Amino acid sequence: MDFNALYHANFKLLDDAVTDWSTLVDHLADLKKDAEDDLHKAALKADWAGVNAQVSREFIGKTAGEFGDAHTQATTIRNVLRDTQGELKSYHQQLTDAVSGGRKKNLTVTDAGDGKFTVQGNTRPDWSSDPSGKTSATDQKDVDELRDEIQGILSKATESDNSAKTVLMAIVDQSRLGFSDASYKDRNTAADAVKEADELAKLARKDPDDLSVEDFDRLNEGLKKYANDPLFGERFATDLGPQKTLEFWTGISDPNRGNWELGHKRLDQFDDLQRNLGLTLAHATQSDSADMTEWKRKMIDIGDKPLRGGRGGPMGFQVMSNLMRTGDYDDQFLKDYGTELMATERKLTGNGEHRNIAWQHMGGSSWLNRIGDDSGNDPLTGYLKGLSNSPDAATDFFNQQYVSKDDPDNPFERDTDGNGKKGKVSLSNFQYLFEERDWPQEADLHGDDIVTGQNNLALALEAATTGHPAGEMPTADTPPHNAGQAKLVEDIFHSVSEDPERLTKHSYMSDSMGQIAAEYMPDIHRELHAGAASEKALFPVAGTVAELNEREITRFLYAVGQNPEGYAAVNLGQHSYTAQLMQYHFQRPSAYVGDPAFSEADNLKQGSEHIALKAGEIEGIIGAGRAYQGELEGGAEDAEYNAALESAGSWGGTAIGIGIGMATEPMTGPGGAIIGDVAGTAADEIIGKITEGAMKDSSGEIIYRNGEDLEDTSDSTYKMVELTARKAGENSGHRYPLIEASVATSAEVGFDNAGMKVHKYLDGEGIPRQLDTED
Repeated sequence: MDFNALYHANFKLLDDAVTDWSTLVDHLADLKKDAEDDLHKAALKADWAGVNAQVSREFIGKTAGEFGDAHTQATTIRNVLRDTQGELKSYHQQLTDAVSGGRKKNLTVTDAGDGKFTVQGNTRPDWSSDPSGKTSATDQKDVDELRDEIQGILSKATESDNSAKTVLMAIVDQSRLGFSDASYKDRNTAADAVKEADELAKLARKDPDDLSVEDFDRLNEGLKKYANDPLFGERFATDLGPQKTLEFWTGISDPNRGNWELGHKRLDQFDDLQRNLGLTLAHATQSDSADMTEWKRKMIDIGDKPLRGGRGGPMGFQVMSNLMRTGDYDDQFLKDYGTELMATERKLTGNGEHRNIAWQHMGGSSWLNRIGDDSGNDPLTGYLKGLSNSPDAATDFFNQQYVSKDDPDNPFERDTDGNGKKGKVSLSNFQYLFEERDWPQEADLHGDDIVTGQNNLALALEAATTGHPAGEMPTADTPPHNAGQAKLVEDIFHSVSEDPERLTKHSYMSDSMGQIAAEYMPDIHRELHAGAASEKALFPVAGTVAELNEREITRFLYAVGQNPEGYAAVNLGQHSYTAQLMQYHFQRPSAYVGDPAFSEADNLKQGSEHIALKAGEIEGIIGAGRAYQGELEGGAEDAEYNAALESAGSWGGTAIGIGIGMATEPMTGPGGAIIGDVAGTAADEIIGKITEGAMKDSSGEIIYRNGEDLEDTSDSTYKMVELTARKAGENSGHRYPLIEASVATSAEVGFDNAGMKVHKYLDGEGIPRQLDTED
């Protein structure tokens, strides 16, 4: 900021800009409200079908969100401009006052050009007769003080102007298309984030051997404070650069490198630093700035190269993947990264024919992971955890082709025609990782196998199929399942059905598999009821339906039922779906017309019986799996099943996405009020009774707490279905006692049917003795 520009500043254009941006903020606030209340909420209530179900609703949701981001960005820009306006006006006044004060002391301030200025004392009119020879009316001390005062004002004005420019450019660069959601209450907050990023990046660029405990603490605290700040993240990542990012984390985490004092005094905080660094980088990748775009490109480019070049070291993929365990990374970056990572996997394993020894942790290998027990040497372990937080990228990754059957180096052969002859087959990334990959082996300090990679695979599959991060529950805003998600579910069911040991020998994956099944209850029920002309009205599904078959469903659910967490997810998902579906039809008794000759009440009764029948079948299948596992373990695991149900507290009041398949309208509570979750619905009450262990039978026994005997599970099922019909009637304002009685019988029949299906589709293998005796 030069002297002349500030001294003669005209603030009209800046004032107008602040006024215009303030007006825009107000208008965008109205548009944001309209978009959310009138556009988005109306879309959620609308009766979607066909393409609209999977495209329009999601598009409208994203469009409504853009109005919110536009309002956020406009507000931040207005706040920055307003702060700068106030500060520059203050500095302008300070400069004016300083110059005026100088005149009173006989000092003159002159513009010297090129942003410079001079301060001189005025010439005394009697200087020629002064025997001392002093020509100025003032002391040099006054000249120096005024010069320093003015320079200080100009320096602060320059800092204000430059920081405003830096912040505004950073905000605008965040998003190449659309708007950024970066929000700052004032200019200084944003400027401080950028400044801190510069300083911390400078620290992180130091040689790891030179990092002190104090440096570590400042980095860890700073990254934690700003982990979710988009401007900080972008600036820190681009200042540090891809290569230095990898060198920094390797130098910290590798016991063979870095400062010995850090490992001695801060080892217990390495996991925090890894989380905070990962979150920071994840936010950084969401930026579309030119520098960040280049950062992402280069990070992928060095992924298959040793970190220390000719001196070896871990590959870039091995280091970076461990930083992906936390945060939501940019989808396109994850897709591009995954493509190149799998290309490296093919190269190092001969297309998967043998284990990649480069990923195997050896005694002298770097220890790259501090979150959990695994060493982090296998880059797919961390990458898959990253995918579990980024559903769209996960869906794309698993559906990508891993190897083509036409590849001459393809080692995979299968008998796909059942004629006894094997031929080469193409495999997707899902098929390779779930069915064929020879995972690197690791063990913990107790000698037990570490299976973090396969467990992260299950989490990533959960995200890829459900459309939301693993471990979360669907909400009313979760988009309907799309074609990519449905295809992957079909592949999963087919794979487990083809070889159940792919799951039963890795039962730790069953919690995610159970969650997948729970969120595809509409698809499962419809397929179990396939062939009826009215099935679409009885089991409405928005989006793409997963095309399953009875054999695959039976074998998959039976395998999942052999694990307590998997059993709990399917159990609660089924009950939530049945409860919401019944309430849906009780509130809309004309929605289902099974027989045109029937009355509306008779059709409702018939439809409710069909729903109960399929509920009984599903409970019978997973109950048989539970009983079989109980026999194998001598009943020891029964308490674990009950505990899994009790601990599934996240289901309470949150399972709206399990409901009627995100079909036509949100559920309504008592009085017909539209609600965003299941609070107050039949499903909320049913799930609450199961998870709280409050549902008791006439003898006082708690239902679902005595599953050693299939008969107990059967009794629990039909009693819960009967209660579901009663609660659905109460909440819809009209009870149907005849339906309440008939659905219990239908559920019992369905439970018995499940036994026959288990016999039919399990080929007599792995069936509980109770089922054999009964049949």
